[in-house]
Amino acid sequence: MGIAADFVLIVIAGLLGAVAARLLRLPLLVGYIAAGVIVGPNTAGPTVQSIHDIELLAEIGVALLLFSLGLEISIRDMLAVRRIALLGGPIQILGCGALGWLAGVRMFGMSAADAVWFGAMVALSSTMVIVKMIDERGVSRTLASRVMIGLAIMQDLAVIPMLILLPETGAWDGAAGRLLRSLGAAAAMVAAVVVLGTRLFPWLLRHILRWGSREMFLVAVVAISVGVGFAVNQAGLSFALGAFLAGLMLSESEFSHQALSELAPLRDIFGLLFFVSVGMLFDPAYVLAHPWKIAGGVCFILLMKSVFIGLLARAFGYIYMAPWIVGLGMASIGEFSFVLARTGIRGGFISKETYDFALTCTILSIAVAPAVAGLALPLGRLWRRRFPPPQKARPIELPRELLRDHILVAGYGRTGRAVTGVLRAAGLPVVVIELNHAIFNDVRADGIPCLWGDVASEEILRAAGLKNARMLILTVPDADTVRLATERARRLAPEVPVIARAARVPLIEELKRLGAASAVLPEFEGGMEMARQAMLRSGVDARRAEELILAVKERFLGENL
Repeated sequence: MGIAADFVLIVIAGLLGAVAARLLRLPLLVGYIAAGVIVGPNTAGPTVQSIHDIELLAEIGVALLLFSLGLEISIRDMLAVRRIALLGGPIQILGCGALGWLAGVRMFGMSAADAVWFGAMVALSSTMVIVKMIDERGVSRTLASRVMIGLAIMQDLAVIPMLILLPETGAWDGAAGRLLRSLGAAAAMVAAVVVLGTRLFPWLLRHILRWGSREMFLVAVVAISVGVGFAVNQAGLSFALGAFLAGLMLSESEFSHQALSELAPLRDIFGLLFFVSVGMLFDPAYVLAHPWKIAGGVCFILLMKSVFIGLLARAFGYIYMAPWIVGLGMASIGEFSFVLARTGIRGGFISKETYDFALTCTILSIAVAPAVAGLALPLGRLWRRRFPPPQKARPIELPRELLRDHILVAGYGRTGRAVTGVLRAAGLPVVVIELNHAIFNDVRADGIPCLWGDVASEEILRAAGLKNARMLILTVPDADTVRLATERARRLAPEVPVIARAARVPLIEELKRLGAASAVLPEFEGGMEMARQAMLRSGVDARRAEELILAVKERFLGENL
């Protein structure tokens, strides 16, 4: 059956890997990579035959994932991090590349030419892994996530000059001209995507929806994502970057949420192909032959990149947990390192030893990336306890209203907006705490007292007048932020009740253990309200409906805690 049999093998292996990852409480991508190792050519057992074809299909997975990310965030979100992306991005690439070159020569015995290629590979982070981790945690709109995405985009753009300049190492004649032509063509293509994404694509989708066919809508969305990706790829940019730009343009239209929901299943299946294809490149025999060199290489890369990128984020003014999240979240090597490695080995620019070493380090760094990123908050908290920041580390814009007997609402997304609207309609004094600066400006423009900052920060909680507040309501979706904010709020003001949003059912018990007066699961409460409305409209007595809902709540929460 050819590639069809390979596809079946990959999906079944991916499912088994995902089940194993869930049982071990690991991210799904780790299970997918492990499945790739098992069905790859370097291990015994069932083996994928059409590896090259699977890799080509995997590129579609990367494009669909980045297209989805572009739909989730907005242009305004990206503009908020333009300074660190445009200025910090080149600094990060050059700095990490230079340190990688130095380590290649001094630590790993490479020639100077090989070390240049190795440094370029080390400088890149995995956009696919970053996006997958952000998607699994549901934190695509947080400040740290946008910083990582901005830096990752700059790294993807840097692949163009790398592919032109690296083969010319030692012979630069004509390289500048080719580089300028490539950059010019890429800039023209990006401009075309902007025009199409803001004018043609919304018009096209609007007309398709008039026919009432969801199938045509899905086909149109997929055609836009892969079509733009292919066109941008022909201009010299990456396939995935083109898809991301198309999604980013459509994010400002009314079609973004529906397009995202329609695309999600297809995106996840093709994303599975990508991570399995990464695992298929792994050669356990090479690791067994060079265990200490590989271990040293992976540890050096993770430590060097996390420290350098974290300090870079701090230098650009990002404080609290953001440097830890950004640094450790971007510590792995990126998938474009595969492109550089293959270019180097095919052109005879690097040795087989350097190629194998770089490839193995890349795969292992991607495999451990979720675990490394998960250390951000624990290490950040430990650092803050050991080196607490000064009370007035930076100016904070305080609400003009007297901060006394007010209700603090952290987060102004859909849930926070609804809570704030109801409380203000009831005549209760509300102060909003919002980390997204673009949303913060909107809240302030609406005349709502608002404080910009991270609610998990003790400094922000003090500035918001927590000790004099009536209560604190945490509506932010990020579970780690809610957990940390609850813990610190109870320590600073034990008498102030905390109502916290729970991202998952098991988190309810943990939040109550941390001292939250109440923990709410918005999706479950929404379902209960829909059931209430259905019963009332069906003639069920209001008191009886309330009793049934309470019984379901007790049974559901009791079974899942």
